[in-house]
Amino acid sequence: MNQPVVDVIIPALNEGASVTKVIADINKTIVREIVVVDNDSTDDTASVARLAGATVLTEKKRGYGAACLTGIRHIQSKAVAPDIIVFLDSDYSDHPEEIPMVIEPIINGNHDLVIGSRALGNREAGSLTPQQLIGNRIAVWLIHSLYGIRFTDLGPFRAIRWSSLLDLGMKDETYGWTVEMQIKAVRKKLRCTEVPVSYRRRIGVSKVSGTVRGTFLAGYKIITTIFKYA
Repeated sequence: MNQPVVDVIIPALNEGASVTKVIADINKTIVREIVVVDNDSTDDTASVARLAGATVLTEKKRGYGAACLTGIRHIQSKAVAPDIIVFLDSDYSDHPEEIPMVIEPIINGNHDLVIGSRALGNREAGSLTPQQLIGNRIAVWLIHSLYGIRFTDLGPFRAIRWSSLLDLGMKDETYGWTVEMQIKAVRKKLRCTEVPVSYRRRIGVSKVSGTVRGTFLAGYKIITTIFKYA
């Protein structure tokens, strides 16, 4: 693959304090469009993201997957399709400058889906809560047991070939989005790999692991999604 067309989708809910940092750290020479999907924020997420140069969409139905699906529909409407889609969080816990490393296995033609693994990378102390660490280990163990593939992470920082993404027919609108993608990729026999990525303490409080309710709902959704496709 020569110079690929790369678009980035960033779901964002009340991340006005961090989303501009995420946008600023993306290498614009390799990315065609940065799409921030404002997921019904009550702060200035949309306005600051727009000022930072992103295309800003609005998805009133709250949910990580719902925001991602809105971003995908926008990209589907473009005259020229991308080669690669990158998904990235808006809380500045990921390192956007590592996008070239994440897309490299796809550019080389060897893989279709690349997961940025926080488990394999340089992780700041305290950047993942104990419940996140335990939940992640249980989830990847279940995936290995049921589907025969060994992932180390379900992290949101990832890249996928555009044609492969469309072939997956993604549906989940909530916390099951990342695990749905990985399981469907395995079932579709996509070439999957992981690369180590850096991870730091997020800006602000997590909407998922920051509350007991969010942690429970996310865990329940991830586990049920794993069994759903078995």
